[in-house]
Amino acid sequence: MTVEEGWPQSGIGAEICGLVMETEAFDYLDAPVERITGLDVPTPYAINLEQKCFPQVSNIVSGVLKACYKK
Repeated sequence: MTVEEGWPQSGIGAEICGLVMETEAFDYLDAPVERITGLDVPTPYAINLEQKCFPQVSNIVSGVLKACYKK
């Protein structure tokens, strides 16, 4: 699992996931790679909208539970 505030494409998380999927490290995974990123939108100026654009604790917890096949 990778977590970053950047956009989903061209970020460090995308690069890490690509390297894992293209190497023998893929064989050691128990679940698909999970990426938690910021939304693919320009960052808004309003603080309440800005907070919704970046990963929050609830997003990370949901991603971990998804990777562990939990609801």
